[in-house]
Amino acid sequence: MNFHLKNLPERTQKPRSYGLTMVMDKGMGLDEVKNFLSVAAPYVDIVKFGFGTAFVTKNLREKIDIYKAHDIPVYFGGTLFEAFLIRGQFDDYLNVIKDFGLKHVEVSDGSITIPHAEKCGYIEKLAKHVTVLSEVGSKDAAHIIPPYKWIELMKAELESGSTYVIAEAREAGNVGIYRGTGEVREGLVQEILTQIPHEKIIWEAPQKAQQVYFMELLGANVNLGNIAPNEMLPLEAMRVGLRGDTFHLYLDTKNEING
Repeated sequence: MNFHLKNLPERTQKPRSYGLTMVMDKGMGLDEVKNFLSVAAPYVDIVKFGFGTAFVTKNLREKIDIYKAHDIPVYFGGTLFEAFLIRGQFDDYLNVIKDFGLKHVEVSDGSITIPHAEKCGYIEKLAKHVTVLSEVGSKDAAHIIPPYKWIELMKAELESGSTYVIAEAREAGNVGIYRGTGEVREGLVQEILTQIPHEKIIWEAPQKAQQVYFMELLGANVNLGNIAPNEMLPLEAMRVGLRGDTFHLYLDTKNEING
């Protein structure tokens, strides 16, 4: 930090096990990545190459190496996992992960239907080699999953070897744990939290109002995902109460001005 301020929340330190920020890279160029990390690297915990962009990214290995040089792990979006799976190429996918030296993978079923026992089987297989983040929730806004089912799915995936479960929202933040307007399905979120430890959930929260909701609910060290690179520093400032939306969350109200 560049100067001292009192009454700031204590942030977990890298490498963090919670308080994570997952950034979505949807196609930044090599120079863009370097510039981004020159200011934001201390706050970025993991980077997802969104959906299937890894397949069409030029200089993919070089790009991965830039992130690795900053000790930031990357993984390919769950849609790419599903694309391999639906083509009967699970073993090919595992070979790709090994070839690119990735230590994290996302297992999802947001675009295709996979029997849940089968999905858990893939999690179990992959967890022997890498850190698994599994995504729960559908990308289809018309497919509403009841709270008890979210809990059941999350529990099973954690028990199968997922290190974290990701609560689906897409890059727009308008499905899954959100309504089509982007509004949080608060009852769903709060019911999930009665059974699943919040440290084990990464909430996809691309919109500022969504980020604020989870900070007010779970504090500065909530796990947040699908953050745009240009929103990384604003998010970190908001986490510690240095943006208007969270300005008063951590102040000592007895001594705000003259302390």
